[in-house]
Amino acid sequence: MTATTEVDDAPFEVARRIADAVLFEGYVLYPYRASAAKNRLRWQFGVLVPPAWEEIGGEHSWQRTELLMEPRTGARLTVELRFLHAVRRTVQELRPDGSTPTVASLELPDRVLVPWDEGAEERVRLSFPVAELLGDGVTVPFNRPAATETELVSTAGQPLGRLIRRRERVEGALRLTAVELPGPYPVVRLTAEVANSSDWEPASGPVDREAALPRSLVAAHLLLGLDGGSFLSMTDPPQWAAGAVAECRNLRTWPVLAGADGRADVVLSSPIILEDHPAIAPESPGGFYDATEIDEILALRTSALTDREKREARGTDERAGAVIDLADSLPAEVMERLHGAVRSLRDVTGPTAAAPDGDTPWWDPGGDRSVDPERDRVPIDGRQIGAGSRVVLRPGRRRTDAQDLFLQGRTALVEAVLHDVDGTVHLAVTVEGDPGADLWREQGRFLYFQPDEVAPAPEEVR
Repeated sequence: MTATTEVDDAPFEVARRIADAVLFEGYVLYPYRASAAKNRLRWQFGVLVPPAWEEIGGEHSWQRTELLMEPRTGARLTVELRFLHAVRRTVQELRPDGSTPTVASLELPDRVLVPWDEGAEERVRLSFPVAELLGDGVTVPFNRPAATETELVSTAGQPLGRLIRRRERVEGALRLTAVELPGPYPVVRLTAEVANSSDWEPASGPVDREAALPRSLVAAHLLLGLDGGSFLSMTDPPQWAAGAVAECRNLRTWPVLAGADGRADVVLSSPIILEDHPAIAPESPGGFYDATEIDEILALRTSALTDREKREARGTDERAGAVIDLADSLPAEVMERLHGAVRSLRDVTGPTAAAPDGDTPWWDPGGDRSVDPERDRVPIDGRQIGAGSRVVLRPGRRRTDAQDLFLQGRTALVEAVLHDVDGTVHLAVTVEGDPGADLWREQGRFLYFQPDEVAPAPEEVR
């Protein structure tokens, strides 16, 4: 087999930003301190544990990616496996008698050092001709050796202690196989399996997940690239390939197209389900490691931490310290951009965008001369009801909105009669006695009910 580890990074340049977000998702969560409860149970996504822990803890030691591709003759497949290697850090204090006991914390002027598992990024990069993956395919073992590093901690030239970082040996294997499928177009099914093959065995007696993590592949995912040809979308495949896509088995990972400018030559196979061509919001000023929260909220909350909390965050992890510095330095114009963005609106021109008179969009009631929200009437219980009519709300028949049940029996003023594109009639109303009714009316914000959900108010029956 012809393999090389000298891989051109250019095809992965765009996908790498998303891959980095996957790699560090949940790495350290607000309030970014090791003492926070949410930071005591870590490494939730894409954790491939040693086989011995798989039998005890129920987590898995391998993942499988399967997808379809249309390679050109002579095309090469580039594969990059990325994961975090947990590095266990302990803190020692240097005392006047020369002893260096392990301590729970070490106070420094700018930070509070505490024990913590740091994440060292690891990569395994390979490239093969697609033709050589047919048949039995290839299996490439890899390992990362055990190591111990010591960092002296001092202030103003005065040694105060040291940090001991220990990483355990990790072993694994990457297996690639390809099969040509029959059909109207030449297509190849690629299978990529990543496995943790570490021979670690837990010590006798009680053992927990913390013992297995330093021997695990954390947030493991793949970047796949073709230098000639394209991958097929697993989410929205062409109709002719839908059956073959349905037969692909992806376990504990999901492949999405991630090439530049909508191209299909790069795939990210992620332990977090994404859509094709995911992207980082352009407003995002940097990594906050917590995609379940909103950047604006995280930035405001982080900047509001006490000085003591910020010192502990800086001592927890360099990445946590970077978040603190980022939140403290965001200018007002960046914070304004975090407040929200609308991406669905766009300029529309041309004759199909407007009504025949060219002035009113088709979806505006004014674009249809056959309806008039202010003058139209609808028969209800033998009466013509329209704008200005008073009605009694009876939402109990449908109960589509739980909040509407609180309006049962209340009287309301009809503001307009509206027809949607499906021909359904809606009454826009404001509730009588609502102190905000004038404000809602001015802003054009109403409650909407269908004719069978209201009845004419008593004074309307005469």
